[in-house]
Amino acid sequence: MSKIDMWNAKLRFFALIISCQFLFSTQTLASEIRIAVASNFYSTMKEIIVQFELENVETSKVNKIVLIPGSSGKHYAQIINGAPFDLFFSADKLRPVLLEEQGMTRDQSRFTYALGRLVLWSPRDGFVDSGGQVLFDRDFRFLAIANPKIAPYGIASKETLVSMNLWQDMNEKIVKGENIAQTFQFVRSENAELGFVSYSQILDPMFNLGGSFWLVSQSLYNPIEQQAVLLRDSSRGKEFMKFMQTDKALNIIKKNGYDLP
Repeated sequence: MSKIDMWNAKLRFFALIISCQFLFSTQTLASEIRIAVASNFYSTMKEIIVQFELENVETSKVNKIVLIPGSSGKHYAQIINGAPFDLFFSADKLRPVLLEEQGMTRDQSRFTYALGRLVLWSPRDGFVDSGGQVLFDRDFRFLAIANPKIAPYGIASKETLVSMNLWQDMNEKIVKGENIAQTFQFVRSENAELGFVSYSQILDPMFNLGGSFWLVSQSLYNPIEQQAVLLRDSSRGKEFMKFMQTDKALNIIKKNGYDLP
């Protein structure tokens, strides 16, 4: 065999190795569904996934579902910069609409999966009254809200304060969480005496919370339409999107403090 033939044989050998590695990598990724989910919906989504996997035992063994919680604004930025998410469950409809307009979603998949509810909550018993008068009394040092620039529940919080003519006067007392999960921790740890959080968070049995809250009137803020989109062609992803619209999934969503679309 000539040196050229030997060199060509080596090239084919290395090409075969690279092809096998690529195929293995592709198969590994294909067996994993990555779901970017809004922080407020994280616990509810975990419960839904348990039910989904119980009904799809065989495929669940080889198709792992990975949840990535975070603010919807950050997830959106990651997606347009190439993050390998298969599904996106946002806390608003703005980002899914933008992704759809940019041609980054699949099969006209966008739909509203839940309507969020905003509450003003404090871990202190009797601190928050049933009408939100505590905000006018201002007998507190800090009020926690999610960042309105990146978090839908933060937008709703700001809209509520604006509707109550309190936004400007409350600036010195407001502390902003990166997302609703961090905002919740500010209040739960009592670094802020009270804060606007998701109703689903204070209903979460994992936390076994007490305290006092005001379920904010929906006339004070725009509806929190939480929408989802399919980002990559995936039969498993499509199955999960369909399951999200079944009675079993909807019952879990309602039980966890959301209104149904």
